[in-house]
Amino acid sequence: MRNVVFVAPFPLDTTLRFARAAAALGDVRMLGIMQEAPRGGDAGLFADLVTVSDGLDAGQLVAAARVLERRHGPIHRVLGILEALQVQLGEVRRALGVPGTSPETAELFRDKARMKDELGRHGLPCARHRLLRSWHDAEALIAEVGLPVVLKPPAGMGCKATWRVRSVDELRAALAAIHASPDNPALAEELLVGREHSFETVTIGGQVRFHSLSRYYPTPLEVMETPWIQWVCVLPRDISGPAWADAVELGVRAVTALGLDTGFTHMEWFRRDDGSLAIGEIAARPPGAHIVRMTGLAHDADMYRAWARAVVDDAFDGPFVRRYAVGCAYLRGVGRGRVLRVTGVDRAQELVGRLVVEARLPEPGAQRSDSYEGDGHVIVRDPDTEVVTAAMKTIIETIQVQY
Repeated sequence: MRNVVFVAPFPLDTTLRFARAAAALGDVRMLGIMQEAPRGGDAGLFADLVTVSDGLDAGQLVAAARVLERRHGPIHRVLGILEALQVQLGEVRRALGVPGTSPETAELFRDKARMKDELGRHGLPCARHRLLRSWHDAEALIAEVGLPVVLKPPAGMGCKATWRVRSVDELRAALAAIHASPDNPALAEELLVGREHSFETVTIGGQVRFHSLSRYYPTPLEVMETPWIQWVCVLPRDISGPAWADAVELGVRAVTALGLDTGFTHMEWFRRDDGSLAIGEIAARPPGAHIVRMTGLAHDADMYRAWARAVVDDAFDGPFVRRYAVGCAYLRGVGRGRVLRVTGVDRAQELVGRLVVEARLPEPGAQRSDSYEGDGHVIVRDPDTEVVTAAMKTIIETIQVQY
């Protein structure tokens, strides 16, 4: 029996989908490390679970893994999907002698400044950037790339704590607000302008075995800056032609440059108005925003199982055939507080209901989310990309969330 340890601070459903997939593999004993034990239907998911006070503390995770090792024998794999955990998971693997991504490789994906330095060293285009430890660093970056710039923590994710800075005064204020210093630098980079996309892979033994692409409408940064915008992500059906070939090559080269051996990756990239490409950033983890689910729907495949097969078995069950375009509309509105009502649902059902494969509407009384993913979502599928894109437009123009 293979002992597989799954680590997550909290037993969220979106996280436990991956643990369930790993548990469903043959000859696996699922062991867990969490701050809170799962409840309800997932209470029996783990054969054993150790709770810790801080699910992001490497020392506590190593100690908990050693407890599980003493109870059940050698650990086969140590897994987790959260970006903020990847370096710590590497440290647990090293401490226990378990195969998988090392802390050094995980750090290359996690530290966005080091990531961009390494990508640049391999000749891959990405945003010009600089770590700001002082105002002198800020002046040097402005002299190089001008304004506006994007300011973020070096280990940020998902547009959290990310700002578009338009003036010198705004930059001074932002650096003061986050207490940028030699010990606490901020990452500033040129603002990439163009059409934003994502690129996902299943990589095994250093070889990209599967890839997928999506298009964002508009960019997540624009969505975070504009509360009334309902974000959309579309996976086009056909990504095999020359229009995507340069992006696929760029994504594969990025995975190789950063040295990932086995796992899922999620890269955000831009196509500028002149046709050139630039990498925003890349993570050694599955994508969020329901993109794993959408990718499965596009290929009639279980991508949660594909993740488990990759990271537990070093195997891939493909090739998968991309039969559909898939789109997701992320529902939110203007205002603060709690959801009061959701309007336009019946009309949207009349117009595009036949295309809907999954929907979770915002719940009245729920606290407004601060994420660009909003308070609910609707996923549609059709063989025709234009049909899916039109359905996305209909949904975000018809369904309105009020707070």
